[in-house]
Amino acid sequence: MGLIAGIQYNIKGVALALSTPSLLILGLIRFTIVLLLTLVLSGMVLYWHNDIFSMIWQMPESRWLIWLWHIVSWILTFILMAFSMLASYLISQIFFCVFIMDYMSRITERLVLGQEASGAHTSIFGLFWHLIRQEIPRAVVPVLISVVLMIIGLFTPVSLAIIAISSVVAGIFLAWDNTDLVPARRMVPFKDRFKFLRENLFFHIGFGLLFLVPWINILFLSFAPVGATLYYIDKDKI
Repeated sequence: MGLIAGIQYNIKGVALALSTPSLLILGLIRFTIVLLLTLVLSGMVLYWHNDIFSMIWQMPESRWLIWLWHIVSWILTFILMAFSMLASYLISQIFFCVFIMDYMSRITERLVLGQEASGAHTSIFGLFWHLIRQEIPRAVVPVLISVVLMIIGLFTPVSLAIIAISSVVAGIFLAWDNTDLVPARRMVPFKDRFKFLRENLFFHIGFGLLFLVPWINILFLSFAPVGATLYYIDKDKI
């Protein structure tokens, strides 16, 4: 299964979620949480954007430089708003959505297989800690590294190439964040799960490409556990 299959499974997952009430509700909850956090953080950036930029560059007295100051300040504001969207996604993942993702994956398994993969027999706190431990290496850290590379890329002659590559890498790990739900619940060792990512890299590139499309990416991110679980189930049958 290659790049095209990755795109197809992502779309297939959204289609199944939209036709299944329980998955639709859970996906909309994820969407709402991320949206509310984004609105709050973006609102803070907009409210204090002049104060934030003034800490970097004081407003000049020259009329022409004032125009430049306003233009640069709004460019910085839009960049900070983009980061606020990313921060909202990561915060929601760690504290809320990782549970919802796991539950969506379980529902998908029951729909397709009639049963769900067994997980670790532990307390609620133990389950919370287990899910967080999986989330940090497979999504939070890789995405943050990709963002740092994008920022560094802005100051290099090949900035567009670095930004494009970093975006694709972020998409790959966001895709793996979803395809890894089932094996992580089955307590498959991390090295084996990472090997699975390497061996199916083109699929994850395709699955993650839709996460890079503005506006619709939040929709696909909200329902991604469904398509990713469908993929892992089919892959497991081979």
